[in-house]
Amino acid sequence: MNTVAENVASTVDQAEHKAEELRGRGRFLVSAMLAGAYIAVGEVLLLGAISPFVASHSPAAKLLEGAVFPIALTLVMFAGAQLFTSTVMIMLIGTLSGRTGVKDMLVAWVATLVGNFLGTLAFAAMVHGSGIMSSASARTMLTELLSGKDALGGGQLFWRAVLCNMLVCLAVWMFSRVRGSGAKIALLWMPVLVFVAVGFEHCVANMSLYTIGIFEGQATFAELGRNLLYTVPGNIVGGGLLVGAVYWYTSGARRTRTADQSERSRAHLGVQTSAPVAAARLVSR
Repeated sequence: MNTVAENVASTVDQAEHKAEELRGRGRFLVSAMLAGAYIAVGEVLLLGAISPFVASHSPAAKLLEGAVFPIALTLVMFAGAQLFTSTVMIMLIGTLSGRTGVKDMLVAWVATLVGNFLGTLAFAAMVHGSGIMSSASARTMLTELLSGKDALGGGQLFWRAVLCNMLVCLAVWMFSRVRGSGAKIALLWMPVLVFVAVGFEHCVANMSLYTIGIFEGQATFAELGRNLLYTVPGNIVGGGLLVGAVYWYTSGARRTRTADQSERSRAHLGVQTSAPVAAARLVSR
């Protein structure tokens, strides 16, 4: 298993890779759309497979919801896709380490959020066309889930989102520390089971739930917008600060500068780089 310091270094590498991938914005957006669709798979599984247990008032319904939904994050991590909630942690660690910039971080956050939304919207349209939501139990569960979220106050949504992405990013963090596929799956499963069973708020999962509701005539874009107004900042705090920033600090990592950042700083101060050093950098590129 990787040490915390090794995992921070690996995460910084991931941040740099994401910053490079942003140059191909079309490809990055499509990857983010895939992540949105994969999260929506989890929501459809809940509505299709667990709704009969909810309808029968089974005391195990919440635990069953938590047990099946982690398939969504498993798809994201093993198939490979750009998910907003984990990107929050990865890009903040890259920025704190000085290997990626604030602009890289913000662009990555916005791009993944937009792509995730488009992915959930496209998937919801396909689900609507499939007719899978025509069962009475699925429609009833959808109505109850949406009504429950709409009834929450802004502060409740925010703090549930903080707790949610703390757990999600802990799952991703632990996934990166271990090497065996079985261990990775188990470590993804456990924290996600908790957040779903307890009822915390994941902004991308909410996108998928609300877009399904919109196509089924049970939700509006205004209701989705209100939810995201609180859950997006909450997810940033939970995953970025409570996991990313905390582990960066406890690892003893120090902020560093890349060669390009150092060169820009020297240029700003009017300091000339020697010809041999400049030539060596040119060759290394």
